[in-house]
Amino acid sequence: MTSKQRAYLKGLAMTMDPILNVGKSSVTPEMVTSVDEAIEKRELIKIGVLKNCMDDPRAIAETLAERTHSEVVQVIGKKIVLYRKNKNKSKIELPK
Repeated sequence: MTSKQRAYLKGLAMTMDPILNVGKSSVTPEMVTSVDEAIEKRELIKIGVLKNCMDDPRAIAETLAERTHSEVVQVIGKKIVLYRKNKNKSKIELPK
């Protein structure tokens, strides 16, 4: 992913609210499944990390991205943005 594409996705994610939250149990198989389903539907998702989660948000983002075959767009504070292009019907057209 180029920096121009990443900047475009950051702009889209700025207005989004987190659709999932990571709690004190951190990354569970159920959480990975939820993220995978959400990212399949929306392509770009924002995830919140709650205060009771002791793990590093960047480590959580890397783990979720690896397990869902997606890309980390950004991690700011306790917010994670992930992107994966939908192979069938892409909703988001990235700049070249």
